[in-house]
Amino acid sequence: MNGRRPRSWLVVACCCLLALVSCDQEGVAGTPARPQATASAPTVPWQYQLQGPVDAGVDAGTFVVDGFDVDEATVADLHRRGRTVVCYVNAGAVENWRPDAARFPAEVVGTELDGWKGERWLDVRRLDVVVPILAERFDMCRRKGFDGVEADNVDGYTQDSGFPLTADDQLRFNRAVAALAHERSMTIGLKNDLDQVAALVGDFDFAVNESCVEYRECEALTPFTAQGKPVLHVEYDLATNAFCPVTERLGFRSIRKPLDLDATVQPCPVGSRS
Repeated sequence: MNGRRPRSWLVVACCCLLALVSCDQEGVAGTPARPQATASAPTVPWQYQLQGPVDAGVDAGTFVVDGFDVDEATVADLHRRGRTVVCYVNAGAVENWRPDAARFPAEVVGTELDGWKGERWLDVRRLDVVVPILAERFDMCRRKGFDGVEADNVDGYTQDSGFPLTADDQLRFNRAVAALAHERSMTIGLKNDLDQVAALVGDFDFAVNESCVEYRECEALTPFTAQGKPVLHVEYDLATNAFCPVTERLGFRSIRKPLDLDATVQPCPVGSRS
């Protein structure tokens, strides 16, 4: 499950990384961008849906959807509509309802995530155990045709995980996760982990952030925008008029969502700073 208080693209073609806006004005990876909407019909810059049947009619350039729950046909349909599709994968925690959950041995399973029943932190020091399981998940994403991956829970070192994780442990794990995506010609997003943005911006292709305006943390993400890399940002509790002027100035792609991350989405209006 996603949509929580922050705990805390290898680009498909090099030209996209060097000229990201012109190459892909709404998407995150190398699929064609759709025509720009008119100012009278503002578009949702991205869609974050992890619950329920994917509403492919939402006007968004990038869809972040669940890797296990969304099938190849849905990904193909989104591609036909000109969307970029990103595969949500829980990387730093195990969810007990996933079909491969039993593959994580007890010694790498830690404490339950606060407020998220059925999820437990993983000992990310154990690259020999955790990375091969994640590699199979990323293979699944690639087979289904996803363009990129959003790897969740990659800041366990800041939490009561049940393990004495250090910042260096987290950096090694996060870079290994990024390498898994790049080896499969998929982009990879850094989820939250704001304290390590400066160290990891070179390894990751975009950022996904929850609630940085609410917690006054958005400036930490500017290394991504400084390199022309997208920041996909979502707020849950603030009204759009409270956060859109802030994130528009920073160049983020921002939306408001309900915490359960169904198809409901509220975009920032055009010209939020005015």
